Amino acid sequence: MFRSFFAKEEGQGLVEYALILALIAIVVIAVLTLLGKNVNNKLNTVATALN
Repeated sequence: MFRSFFAKEEGQGLVEYALILALIAIVVIAVLTLLGKNVNNKLNTVATALN
């Protein structure tokens, strides 16, 4: 009885996919934050040079 209770892994796959998705989301947000600042700085430099 205890073996069958602990052997059930039905929700394990869903949890693993959720953790991978959360990790990917964190990485994407971090990259966009860093790139966004760099792009903003470059655009400000170009705008200043044009004026």
